[in-house]
Amino acid sequence: MERSDPSALRWLIGNELRHYRTEAGETVASAARALGCSAAKITHLETGRYQQQPDEMSTLLIHYGVAQHDVDRLTSLTASSNSHTWWAPWANVVPDWLKTFVGLEGIACSEFIYMPLVLPGLLQTAGYATALTSASVRVRTDHSERFVNFRLARQQRLFAEDSLRLTAVLEESTLDRPVGDRQVMNEQLRQLVSTARRDNVDIRVLPTKAGPHAALSGGFTVLNFAHAQSIGYIELQDGAVYIQDQEQVADYTRSGERLLSTALSPDDSAAAIEARID
Repeated sequence: MERSDPSALRWLIGNELRHYRTEAGETVASAARALGCSAAKITHLETGRYQQQPDEMSTLLIHYGVAQHDVDRLTSLTASSNSHTWWAPWANVVPDWLKTFVGLEGIACSEFIYMPLVLPGLLQTAGYATALTSASVRVRTDHSERFVNFRLARQQRLFAEDSLRLTAVLEESTLDRPVGDRQVMNEQLRQLVSTARRDNVDIRVLPTKAGPHAALSGGFTVLNFAHAQSIGYIELQDGAVYIQDQEQVADYTRSGERLLSTALSPDDSAAAIEARID
């Protein structure tokens, strides 16, 4: 399945376009004058509502004094911003804020995720995902099966030719929290062990006895891209926060590195998971 996503890519390009404009001290009005268009168009280009064209991107970025290698990097991205949206079959069961995330995830080269309460969606079995979805208040009962199928479709990113490099830190307590019956949990634990054997997946267990650590304030995700700036992501009950400031993203990246230094090694993590299989 093709993982590219035009709306997510336009959002990503627009985010950088806005960053370079503000860094240059330019207003929307002055940018519009440089491009010879309306202020509304600049806004739509920056929000990703309009598809960015290479010549327009080049004109604006050069006007902002952006280094040529960054001009080339961003203009080359625009060529992919009219491709297929992979999550379209599930569009009516997935909230808009999550569509943006999975679109970005689909074009990311690597992802770090720390979830303190449940296993990440990219690692869930159908049984585990079904049990979670049935307990959720934000997924309609008649949408439950399709939402689970959507979650499983996301996982294909781990097995694609250009596979996502995933690093996931799991709280030890999530391995002991019953989600579904014992058969569901055993199947889930076995899949964790199997997936962790992949070269592009690093699953670490954070032991409870480790005490305070760098992310006690909650879970977070960092997405990294081959030709764009990294994005931080925090999921809420009914929405999400996208972190675009690169200093803040760097803080989350450092928190992730500290979590990895506190967590068990890959082999010890696998052993901790296997020990819980009946």
